[in-house]
Amino acid sequence: MPSQSDVVSRCESDDIRLVRLLYVGNDGVVRGHVVDGNRIAHSFEHGENLATVVQSLTATDVVAPTGEFGATGEVRLRPDSTTFRPLPYADRTAAMLCDLSTLDGEPWVADPRSTLGEYSDSLAKRGLTARLGFESEFYLLVDDGTDAGPRPVDDSPCYAAEGMQTVDDVILATLEALDDQGIPVGAYHPELGPGQQEFVQDHAAGLAAVDDHLFLRRTVQAVARAHGLDASFAPKPLPDAAGNGCHVHLSLWADGRNVFFDAERDSPYGLSETGRYFVGGLLEHAPGLVALTAASPASYRRLQPSSWASAYTCWGADNREAVVRVPSADRGRREASTRVEFKPSDHTANPYLAVVGILAAGMDGIDGEIDPGRPLDVDPATLGESELRARGIERLPESLDAALDALAADEVLTAALGETLVESYIAVKRARCETSGSGTGAPSV
Repeated sequence: MPSQSDVVSRCESDDIRLVRLLYVGNDGVVRGHVVDGNRIAHSFEHGENLATVVQSLTATDVVAPTGEFGATGEVRLRPDSTTFRPLPYADRTAAMLCDLSTLDGEPWVADPRSTLGEYSDSLAKRGLTARLGFESEFYLLVDDGTDAGPRPVDDSPCYAAEGMQTVDDVILATLEALDDQGIPVGAYHPELGPGQQEFVQDHAAGLAAVDDHLFLRRTVQAVARAHGLDASFAPKPLPDAAGNGCHVHLSLWADGRNVFFDAERDSPYGLSETGRYFVGGLLEHAPGLVALTAASPASYRRLQPSSWASAYTCWGADNREAVVRVPSADRGRREASTRVEFKPSDHTANPYLAVVGILAAGMDGIDGEIDPGRPLDVDPATLGESELRARGIERLPESLDAALDALAADEVLTAALGETLVESYIAVKRARCETSGSGTGAPSV
């Protein structure tokens, strides 16, 4: 991984003129400043000025009226040299992800990336490392200038070879651009909706996995634009088609071993007791957790029963209607591939905050030995109310407003985020609900 001096040398040797210093705020939008390549040593030493009001902005640039941060106050963008990469889709341009610090150089309590870094450090003190991978769904759209607006690039069915061929040049160019940035993609396929695609990112350690995920999204959008297309990651960009999810796959490792894996269970779903307790924590905290993982009003148009998006607090082996799915492990690499998948998540989330929430919920399950109950092998929407109650299965919040209420009342999640961060986050999301018109408003970023 490049050091600060490596980055300075690389900017000089490769004639890099522009360096994008990127961060993600409460709104989930990737934002940043751009500096000249010959200034990057100064950026490392002193940081770059950033108004604190960014943590009161919604995704549509409305300042949350109850937000803590306003016209006064500054923090500093502190680029992380290990995230440096020249951008293959932008001439003489590179980018780095940044932490946000106070003027005194201390981590800012309202910085999402620093918060995940600190939570990862706390896991490390317990001998644990989280390994993550993201399934990113998106639509490739074409705008032919008519009043109808953007439409899917094709109308091929789910997983269809026709869909693979239609966008072969775009996908190939995207994968090559990701390779240039050291971002491995384990699988790709056309998805359920017309023109919908999915990239499955290889697993990496917590913070690095999230950083790669953000670069992947930017790369997909940039390459699509170069091919005359739009790439939409919105949770429900087309009213009558499948929504876009961003499923989070996760396992915990200690001393080179996957603690979610039980070698004594000769099964493709050999989840250990520790893994089961982690699932129990995810289910226990799911109502508040989705405020972090499904972070826009439009997200709740996607989280509908019997839509493969997950709408009930249950878990199951390869059950795609459950909040938590335990995927079948690969026969030749059972330990490496044993994991859990948190499904009610999409790209409107700030992924640093989403992962902090997922880890905090799961670790509470481990610490409290929360039993997730029996796995469910049917669509929960087909069960009667009495059976759902008997099994402790509940409907997820049906609006962002309701999820925010659950988040505010969840002591485990709020403690993991910290008071300043969680209060500023809730203020921004409340404002987003108001400006969208309702808690389940029109499609939004």
